[in-house]
Amino acid sequence: MALADRELGSNSIAITHSDPVAGRSTRRLDPPESAARARPETDADRSSRVAAVGHGDPPLLRVSPASSAAGPVHVALRSAPPVNRPRDWNKTKIVDAGALEPLLGYLQSSDLNLQEYATAAVLTLSASSTNKPIISSSGAIPLLVKVLKEGNPQAKNDAVMALYNLSTITDNLQAILAVQPIPPLIELLKGGKRSSKTADKCCALLESLLAFDQCRVALTSEEGGVLTIVEVLEEGSLQGREHAVGALLTMCESDRSKYRDLILNEGAIPGLLELTVHGTPKSRMKAHVLLDLLRNSPYSRSKLQPDTLENIVTNIASQIDGEDRGGKAKKMLAEMVKVSMEQSLRHLQRRASFA
Repeated sequence: MALADRELGSNSIAITHSDPVAGRSTRRLDPPESAARARPETDADRSSRVAAVGHGDPPLLRVSPASSAAGPVHVALRSAPPVNRPRDWNKTKIVDAGALEPLLGYLQSSDLNLQEYATAAVLTLSASSTNKPIISSSGAIPLLVKVLKEGNPQAKNDAVMALYNLSTITDNLQAILAVQPIPPLIELLKGGKRSSKTADKCCALLESLLAFDQCRVALTSEEGGVLTIVEVLEEGSLQGREHAVGALLTMCESDRSKYRDLILNEGAIPGLLELTVHGTPKSRMKAHVLLDLLRNSPYSRSKLQPDTLENIVTNIASQIDGEDRGGKAKKMLAEMVKVSMEQSLRHLQRRASFA
């Protein structure tokens, strides 16, 4: 059982208590506003709640990293106060109280369950903008990448989300790259659903890291690295596809002659064409730009318009007699997507036969 709900926007927390007689039981604490709807908060309630979080060390801090009793450590982590609140007050208070040092110790634990609980705690605390530089300077980044490589599945998911939170500080990108995160990131993408939140955060992190040549070299050296991003482009959530096309665009813009054929050979065109129609506004714009870069003779960037592909198809359709030229253009675009997807499928089947 993890410390808290791992949805970054969640305002509730699940706490597990261990009882040697009754066994393990779990209860869910709803956010304050949910409780308020159920029953108005009295002055006594408010005083009790403030006293509970405003005085003394939270249970998380009462356990020494050197403790040899694994059970009490697990209980302490599970019984930590509800830090996943709309405001950062609890998160910053816990860090100010000295929670990071024991948490870093737990991240290195050989007990994978304990490591998971600690990773969940770091993820929650890293959502605070105040905590991010403190966590970054504490040495947490190499430990999170180590969890990404060696932890259990849930710990890996939490580690990549925590790394994404920390990557929003630009100076942290080099620190993340220094500990070689690309192989475990690609491995995590390969092993999970392309439309999951974990895939979204993996691609978002990769999009930022690919601004550096070191990351681009590592990605192209990883077997199936670019192909995995293309698969997110085709099968991911709207947010994941936006980050995937951004990652490919970053590569192609950095060195078109080096990466153009590589991206084409992995069958990116069908997903890009579909994205120009069904993606988010950012996705559509990036897909148009990348499609133009993948052409044999791309337009000058200064002359590029976001609706270039649509204009090309519309111009062809305009030469056809009859009304509803716009409808014919859309039909032609759909046919282009279909043909390109069939070509890509044959390409992937050939790749599979050689594997």
